Amino acid sequence: MNDVLLRTENLGISFGGLKAVEGLNLEVRKGQLYGLVGPNGAGKTTVFNMLTGVNLPTEGTFFLDGEELRGKSQEAINRKGIARTFQNIRLFVNMSVVRNVMVGLHNQPEFHCNAFTSMFRLPRHYEEEATMRDKAKEILKIFDLYEERNNLSCNLPYGKQRKLEIARALATNPKLLLLDEPAAGMNPNETEDLMTIVRRLRDEFDLTILLIEHDMHFVSGLCDEITVLNFGQTLAHGTPEEALNDPEVIRAYIGN
Repeated sequence: MNDVLLRTENLGISFGGLKAVEGLNLEVRKGQLYGLVGPNGAGKTTVFNMLTGVNLPTEGTFFLDGEELRGKSQEAINRKGIARTFQNIRLFVNMSVVRNVMVGLHNQPEFHCNAFTSMFRLPRHYEEEATMRDKAKEILKIFDLYEERNNLSCNLPYGKQRKLEIARALATNPKLLLLDEPAAGMNPNETEDLMTIVRRLRDEFDLTILLIEHDMHFVSGLCDEITVLNFGQTLAHGTPEEALNDPEVIRAYIGN
């Protein structure tokens, strides 16, 4: 159990009597690349919403590193070490690329904004700002976005916007990174590049990654283990090869 980072126990949620997710039991080990897959409407993003405090589970609970996080705020959960990206890109479109990443850094204690030093623009304010900017630049280099650092994020091509959102999530220094369809809308070259980046994040930053994805090549090429959801319930679990070849999973995807 000591190597389990994320554990859910009978996790579920209902909306007006409709069970969107029911009885989800996951164990994601430290350093693992884990996939959560299933047809549209299976409940995958709803799981992410529960794990990040957007939605409060109506049944069950979940733990990060043995600590129960059910009922905590989005900010508190992020500070405990869970960061996410979104299915629909959510950037600060009128901010520069580097400032988008700097926003993520504010989550870390050493970069907490001091209202007094900021209001009066004391030397400490500029020192902290310079340190944050340098840290953000280092993160941008990982995603090959350094040369774009002063551009508005809204002017980035789609694939680079996807990478910037992951960079901002990384800036919060998470233990567990949740990626919601990170390859959506990317061309094959961008997808291969993203696979390389995701592996690097896991290997170099000691990250555990839980991802939602419809691109089965992406899932099979990255994930050690996957869980397949359908109508909010677990349909199959195992290695990508085992789970995706399960007859019930094939039926859920292509019909009878």
